[in-house]
Amino acid sequence: MSTFASLPAQLPPPYSTAIPSPGLARVKKLLSRLAQALAMLWVTVTLLFLAQMILPGDRATIYLNVYEGQSVARTPEELAPINQEFGFDRPWWQQYASYLGGLLQGDMGIALQSRRSVTEMIGEQIGATTELALLAIVLAWVFSVSWVLATAGRRRWLARLGPALESLFAGMPYYWLGLILLLVFAVELDWVPVVSGSGLSGLWLPALTLALPLSGFLGQAMRTEYERALRQPHVLSSRARGTAELRVRIVHALRPALIPGITLSGWALGTLVSGAVIVENVFSRPGLGALLVSAVELKEFELISGVILIVSLVYVLLTFATDWLYGVVDRRCARP
Repeated sequence: MSTFASLPAQLPPPYSTAIPSPGLARVKKLLSRLAQALAMLWVTVTLLFLAQMILPGDRATIYLNVYEGQSVARTPEELAPINQEFGFDRPWWQQYASYLGGLLQGDMGIALQSRRSVTEMIGEQIGATTELALLAIVLAWVFSVSWVLATAGRRRWLARLGPALESLFAGMPYYWLGLILLLVFAVELDWVPVVSGSGLSGLWLPALTLALPLSGFLGQAMRTEYERALRQPHVLSSRARGTAELRVRIVHALRPALIPGITLSGWALGTLVSGAVIVENVFSRPGLGALLVSAVELKEFELISGVILIVSLVYVLLTFATDWLYGVVDRRCARP
């Protein structure tokens, strides 16, 4: 008799064969990302609080000296009203709990010199910086994608020209580029105002100053993946079927190349504020950059902390948006 006839009809599996639900796996992944984001925000908030606590000297003394424009010793009678008003005389854990409670309610504290709400001051300037950053990232994507499509996988001299110009733009400092564009388009050609202000006509040149270096980085990130995609079998077979070259390059080869660009865009938007600090001052444009420079000059530590916290929050939100865009561009990235 055959050996297999003596085996039981159904063998007990040594391991569970249950397959987890894809939806449940995505929810777990989302919760994990959320926990990481909240932990990063908590660490940022804690470090900002500690930075204020470990400043050399008494905080009330610093406030009075900066406010009155002189550096002198202060008596306890002079410091008592300031300590009581801002809570500097309370234990550190009470100040920390009050700081966290205020942030949860949208209160970032009071700027000591101007006696104004930090949330209110940031709210007045964040719109201008948001407009600048969004227009800059859109222009950077238009420039980089157009340049990669025009030069990648082309003739040898054109294929070499593409990465050369991308490296050139990526290495341009904001301050130098802003001054050159200002001299050419505002002074010589008189196409845009010298002082940008908050109007739409003065938005294009600062956005172009931020967009050109970023387009160089985006082009470098996408070019290698795009050239690899052009050599894939499905692209070659599409060409063999007689599909138009432009359709092959955009529809079949471009999507995989967008993934590195999306990753870099999430990082770029989170760091555009550092570029805006320079650009907004070069073009005399309002925004978080100009506000941050003013806060540093006046030693407004609460206002500096508020700007840093907003940048951290934007970075966390962009991380979630980047994960979502992965699945939109390439469904393979959406799999748990």
